[in-house]
Amino acid sequence: MRRRANKQKSSPAQGSGQLRIIGGTLRGRKLAIADLPGLRPTTDRVRETLFNWLQFEIAEQRCLDVFAGTGALGLEALSRGASAVTLLEQQHAAVAMLKRHLGVLNAQCHGHSEVIATDALKWLAQPAASAYDIVFIDPPFRSNLAAPCCQLLQQNGYVHGGSWIYLETEKEWPLDVPEQWQLQREKVTGQLCSRLFRVAAEEDS
Repeated sequence: MRRRANKQKSSPAQGSGQLRIIGGTLRGRKLAIADLPGLRPTTDRVRETLFNWLQFEIAEQRCLDVFAGTGALGLEALSRGASAVTLLEQQHAAVAMLKRHLGVLNAQCHGHSEVIATDALKWLAQPAASAYDIVFIDPPFRSNLAAPCCQLLQQNGYVHGGSWIYLETEKEWPLDVPEQWQLQREKVTGQLCSRLFRVAAEEDS
């Protein structure tokens, strides 16, 4: 997901543009995108890079898509065999569109997904019921939400030793992540930087 930091009052979800699933059970499936200013999916090129990085890690894993937006990352993970995907999204039109898609897609995939209408940082401020194996973080562009999101994920138990975290930010963003997160992959595409981290096990940190 990629969108501008400035938020405007959204109208009911009507759909504007399309998201294409690029791999897995739902490969080639086209899904409508909520009609919101600046809302667009993470590009096919960037998603292909990310899921090449994670190609042997997705199956049977619990995933969290923190700023879900179009659902591009979470739904791609569902298509590729994740056992469960939780999508967090605040804007009502985007939530409505995601729920509409999941009503159909959950029946077509091995895993199960849910969308939670919430402010991501407020949700992450609560202690986790259980940790996730893979977390996708793609906040609104230049929103200053990446650093607090990363800290909350670590301190409140949303990740464990061995969890993978994908972080997509503007390329000039200073690397401000918990010390337990070890950088595994990094790629700059235009103005964006994609990074993949793995949380160190306690004996390694």
